[in-house]
This record gives sequence, C-alpha cells and structure tokens, in this order.
Amino acid sequence: MNSLKISDDIQLKELKKAFNDKFPHLKIEFFAEAHEEGEASTYKSMYDENLYLKDIRKSHNEGELSIDGHTKTATFEQNFKDHFGVNVQVWRKSGNMWLQTTTTDDWTLSEQEKKGEEYEF
Repeated sequence: MNSLKISDDIQLKELKKAFNDKFPHLKIEFFAEAHEEGEASTYKSMYDENLYLKDIRKSHNEGELSIDGHTKTATFEQNFKDHFGVNVQVWRKSGNMWLQTTTTDDWTLSEQEKKGEEYEF
C-alpha cells in the first residue's frame, strides 16, 4: 500500500496502524495544534486515537494521501495538513522509545525507517 484512504468515518488508530504497517519503525500522532518545522508538538494537544477523523478537523475532504518512502517527512506532514486539515507528527522508534522527528524532517520516510531499524535491540 502506498497511500492512506482518508475519510471522516475512519478512526485515528486505523490511520496510525496503516502507516505503521508500511513503516514498522515509524508512527504518526495527531495534534490539535500545528508545529513549525523543526519544532516538537506538545503532548497536551495530542488527540486520543479512538477519535474519528471527523471529530478533529474542519476540512472534510476525502481522498488518498501518498505514503511513498521517497516523500520527505516535512512534506508528508504538510500534505496531511493542506489536503485534509489535520496536524500530524511523524515519530521514529529509537530502541524502546519513540522520538519526534523534529530535527530530521528533511529526511525521507524511508530514511527515517532505516534509522529506526538501526536502533532496534
């Protein structure tokens, strides 16, 4: 699968699982507040994964969002916001922790995945 199906009636956890199935060492989280490039998102604005997409967005566009490995992390996050009105942050697994990819937003999703694999125990 090279895209996520985006519609109002999908739960956030379903989108998270579909993304993580493609990139096992990455995950996405959804936030109420946007973050600037290179900045972290705050935990207090993180949405519960049991919410539906319709619950967290004002723009109710439907469609497909590419999750091609050649896409830069910042581009993926920006496309999600621009096309579907949702703030997302990509996280990378580092050992037994998850890190926000703030300083590596210019890496492709494949590069992020490869780095996550390197830190696997």
